[in-house]
Amino acid sequence: MATIECTPAALQAAGEALGDAGPVYMVNLVCYRTEAVYEAGSTFPPCSGREAYFQRYAPAFNKVAQGEDYGLFWVGNVHGVLVGSDGEAWDDIVIVRYASFAVLRRILESAAYAEQAAPHRRAALWDWKFIATTQPELPR
Repeated sequence: MATIECTPAALQAAGEALGDAGPVYMVNLVCYRTEAVYEAGSTFPPCSGREAYFQRYAPAFNKVAQGEDYGLFWVGNVHGVLVGSDGEAWDDIVIVRYASFAVLRRILESAAYAEQAAPHRRAALWDWKFIATTQPELPR
């Protein structure tokens, strides 16, 4: 089942698991809608889901997150899933670095995010996986 919402419970659980660990790299597996789907009454002109994500959501997110310690780490187009569930397909992988999980929570839990950025994410995405990662200490 496709989902594009991050629940408060999921944020709480990840925050408890990560504590003050940092930096945190959020891995976004994204599958775009063919055409962005905004709520009734929206004044945004039609566009593709990819356009809504990169031309509307990303700038709105950057505006909301201004002053926070975060940055785009990597964006890549997916050309195939070699090992995964049947029918699993993603359009892009987007990785964003945050100084800590607390930085991400401040952004996502803000009224400005809910008002200015989230509507574009919802319009753009058909499916989304949002994975919190940290860099482990590897044996030498």
